[in-house]
Amino acid sequence: MYLQENFVAYKTILIKEILRFSRIWLQTIIPPAITMGLYFIIFGQLVGSQLSDIDGYTYMDYIVPGLIIMSIISNSYSNVVSSFYGTKFHHHIEELLVSPIANLTIIAGYVSGGVARGLIVGIIVTLVSLFFTQISIHSYIITLLVALLTAILFSLAGLINAIFANSFDDISIVPTFILTPLTYLGGVFYSIEMLPEFWQNVSLVNPVLYVVNAFRMGMLGVSDASLSVAILIIISFIILLTSICLWLLRKGVGIKK
Repeated sequence: MYLQENFVAYKTILIKEILRFSRIWLQTIIPPAITMGLYFIIFGQLVGSQLSDIDGYTYMDYIVPGLIIMSIISNSYSNVVSSFYGTKFHHHIEELLVSPIANLTIIAGYVSGGVARGLIVGIIVTLVSLFFTQISIHSYIITLLVALLTAILFSLAGLINAIFANSFDDISIVPTFILTPLTYLGGVFYSIEMLPEFWQNVSLVNPVLYVVNAFRMGMLGVSDASLSVAILIIISFIILLTSICLWLLRKGVGIKK
């Protein structure tokens, strides 16, 4: 009975999350696709046509995986951070906390909503990229696995941001000052082999680098980092962030007054 109750709760949260971002698709789904389309035009066609190939691929082909995974990162993160903080702001969170459902169920529901939005936007961006280049997937299994793990990872990160946030301004601090720089410096637009040795070593500290390159390995078959190491790092962060989320909800950090 306990498992059935938690499954119903999980399904309810997930459906609510999907309906939330799908009802305002002009704000949540279309803008990222337009933004990535502009990246394809400006960086891929205009700038990329002046650059030499990277690892045997044209510049346009090389940046497509990075732009797709960047859209998954930003949308899975933003969906959870805005939704969960909205639940706190409108005091709906108290209803969840007093209900007989596990904290893990609450986390799974919100994270699944973030994963759904991230993957939907990722698929749309992939379709947009077909207007600019032909995509030949190196490994569908690796590509789908990394996309899923990435969406889960950054949904969890968005949940932690939302738990600590005390205002709507707080939910934009991490994406603006941390997530965006890490993403742009994570090899989306270049190979770290193009950098001096010192900056190559610095780049290896950036966790987003492993996400981007694992996804690029799945799509193109080339990477600046070991695939097994990259997946191990992603899974390790997922376990770590899940543990942090469970501890924060149990302690009521940012929720209980």
